Amino acid sequence: MSSAGSTAPVGTLTKGTVSPERPVPAHIERPEYVGRPAPEKYTGQDVFDAAMVGRIRRAGQLAADAMVATGRLITPGVTTDELDAFAHDYLVERGAYPSCLGYRGFPKSICTSVNEVVCHGIPDSTVLADGDIVNLDITAYIDGVHGDHNVTFLVGDVDEDSRLLVERSHEAMMRGIRAIRPGRPINVIGRAIEVYARRFGYGSVHEFIGHGVGPAFHTGLVIPHYDAAPDYSQPLEPGMVFTVEPMITLGTRQFELWEDDWTAVTRDRMRTAQFEHTLVVTEDGAEILTLPNEEA
Repeated sequence: MSSAGSTAPVGTLTKGTVSPERPVPAHIERPEYVGRPAPEKYTGQDVFDAAMVGRIRRAGQLAADAMVATGRLITPGVTTDELDAFAHDYLVERGAYPSCLGYRGFPKSICTSVNEVVCHGIPDSTVLADGDIVNLDITAYIDGVHGDHNVTFLVGDVDEDSRLLVERSHEAMMRGIRAIRPGRPINVIGRAIEVYARRFGYGSVHEFIGHGVGPAFHTGLVIPHYDAAPDYSQPLEPGMVFTVEPMITLGTRQFELWEDDWTAVTRDRMRTAQFEHTLVVTEDGAEILTLPNEEA
């Protein structure tokens, strides 16, 4: 299947109405960036001990539980704002802060990226329709650390090209994760992703990257989702924690930003899908930290 012959709908998404910011109870710990225009520069490390990894795993599992529960609501007729409201309440009821809320001024608790939106879609009055695809990006902050996770869902009866794009985007992420071994350069991750995506004529967005995560939402560690060799040759180390989150497109990998400075859409308005896990490098590979911990 070549993207050039795709029968997936071309996007026509327009901005909806954004509801007021949702409150977070005062007793819940906030990340340092809340109420500030930008986060403090992270000067810590990206390799953590078992205790810190355990805290990140707890945050990641909570984000994954929220994802499972919110995903059950996805059906034609639901608004992206309703999904945001549910995920917000799910996290705060369990003592976590929704990391997206207030990050560099982002107005909502999760990202909802529909069809041609590459990433960072703002939940609003947009109504999901039969045949859409939608990515939810949920990050939980609890006990001083973040766990970052996203999943693309099918809405109702989805065309075959879009369904395959979603399925293969998940596989692209997993191939990147399976390439991880201590001592290998970081750039092996993106190489595995892009080689797989090219088999189907897909694009892999270069500009949005995986990142170190833990005490900071973004630590400064960069994980490309394309073959960036010889750059990004830093060796992977046990205890290193970061996200792998490729954005795979049916058409061009080029994008443009809406005037909200958040919503990135493919330039050709072809569909795009994304998956993300937070993981830790182990002695012989990687452990995913954003898997559900319980029946959400």
